[in-house]
Amino acid sequence: MVNLGDTDPGRVNGVERQTWFKGLNSQLEWLVSEARQLVRGELNRRQQPPFTHQQYVERYQQFVSLPMENRTFCSDCQILLLPDELDQHSSHHRLGHVSLSQLKRPSLLLLPIENKKTNAQYLFADRTCQFLLDLIVSLDFRRVLCVGTPRLHELIKVRQSENKEPFIKTQLLDIDFRYSQFYSEEEFCHYNMFNHYFFGGKPAFEAFRTFLCQNKGKSVVMVTDPPFGGLVEALAHSFKKIVGEWKTSRNTINEELPIIWIFPYFFEPRIRQYFPTLSMLDYQVDYDNHALYKHGKTGRKQSPVRIFTNLPPKDIILPAEEGYRFCSFCERYVSSANRHCEICQACTSKDGRQWKHCKTCNKCVKPSWIHCDTCCRCVLKQHSCGEAGEGCFICGSSEHKRRECPHTAFLKRTSSEGAKPCKRKFLETEKDTAGRKSKSQAQKMSAQKKKAMKLVIGKSKRKQKRKKQQ
Repeated sequence: MVNLGDTDPGRVNGVERQTWFKGLNSQLEWLVSEARQLVRGELNRRQQPPFTHQQYVERYQQFVSLPMENRTFCSDCQILLLPDELDQHSSHHRLGHVSLSQLKRPSLLLLPIENKKTNAQYLFADRTCQFLLDLIVSLDFRRVLCVGTPRLHELIKVRQSENKEPFIKTQLLDIDFRYSQFYSEEEFCHYNMFNHYFFGGKPAFEAFRTFLCQNKGKSVVMVTDPPFGGLVEALAHSFKKIVGEWKTSRNTINEELPIIWIFPYFFEPRIRQYFPTLSMLDYQVDYDNHALYKHGKTGRKQSPVRIFTNLPPKDIILPAEEGYRFCSFCERYVSSANRHCEICQACTSKDGRQWKHCKTCNKCVKPSWIHCDTCCRCVLKQHSCGEAGEGCFICGSSEHKRRECPHTAFLKRTSSEGAKPCKRKFLETEKDTAGRKSKSQAQKMSAQKKKAMKLVIGKSKRKQKRKKQQ
C-alpha cells in the first residue's frame, strides 16, 4: 500500500513526493504506450498478407495445374482457392471457371481498393495503357520499372506471352500485396513508395536492384502513378533513391534515369521543385474506375492528369486522331485547343482549354479569368477584392508560401503579447451545470488515477518478489 499519510508531508514511502510522482508518471506513460503498441500491432497484423510471397507462388502453380472447372476465386477474400479450401469459403461470393486469360489480367479479377482516406486505387484505362506501351516500344526501352502501375505491368506481361518483338521485361512495385498471388518474386515487390520500403526485406530489395541495374542500367525506364493525395516531397525522396541506385550501375553522375511520372497538372511547380528536368506533356490520362478522370470530356470537366517526363518532348508523338498536333515553335505535341502565344513564346495552356494573354500581367491566364485593377492580378469574375493571391498570404511575396514566411514568427509574438485575456461569460444556470460537470469529471479522473496507481504498484511489487525468489 502507498502510505500517503506519512509524518513528513514532503515524502511518500520514504521517497520525496516530487520524485515519486515523476516515477509514477513515467510508468503510466509506459503503460499507455504499451497499450497503443498492442492495438497498433493488431491492426498491422490484420493488414498483413496471409501467406509469404514464396507460398503464394507455390499456390499459384498448384492453381494453374487444376482443371478449369476446379479453379475458383473468392471475391470476398480476394484469394485464389485450392480444392481443400472450398468448404471454408462456402458462404462467400465465389467466381468459378477461372481461365488462364483472366489470370493474366489480375487487375480485372481483383476488386480495386476504394477507401479514399487510406489508399484509393484507380487503374489506367486501356487507351492510356496502350499509349504508354506504344511509347515505350517506340523509344527502344527493353525494361520497365512499374511503380504503382499494375495495369501497364500486366499489359506488358500479356505482350510477352504473345512472343511479340521486341521483348520487354517488367517489374511491378506496388503497395497492394494481392498481386503476390499472380507474379513471382522477380516480377513483383510489395513496396511503399512514400518511404521506399520493401516489405519482403533484403531479398525483395535485391530483386529490385538486379532488375534496375542489369546490363549496366541500359534501356530501362521508370513509369509511376502515385496517389494524388500524397506528399510530392515524400515521393520525390523515394524516387531519388531509385535514381541513385541506377546511377551506381552506370558509374556516372551526369546521366538521368528516364522517368514517366503520372500526376495532375496543378502539381507541376511542386514536381519541378524536386525534379527540374521534368516537363509536362498535354496528353490527358484517364482511368477506368474514376468518375471524373475520363477522356473525351470538354471544358473544365476534362481529366487534369498529365505526364511528366525527362524524355525529349519532341520524341513523344501524341495521337493525331485525338486532336493532338505538333507545334514547330515549341517543338512538342500539344492539344488542339492549346494555341501558341507569340508574346509568351510558348503553348501556355495547362488544362486543355485555350488560354488568353493578359497584357497587364504579361502572361497567359485561364479563359474564365479577368484582370482586376484592385487586386493587381487576374482572378475569377466573382471574387473578393483585396485578398492575397498566389504566393504568401501574409506579406504577399510570390517567392515563398505562408509557412516559410519570415514574418510569421514576428506576427505570432506580437499577437500573443497584445492579446487580451479572454473571459468566458456564463449564466447562473450554466455555472451550476459547468460546476457539476467539472466535479464529475474530476471524480472520474481520480478513480482512473487510483486504478492506474494500483496497477503500477502491483506490478512493481511482483517484480520485487521475482527478484527475491531468483
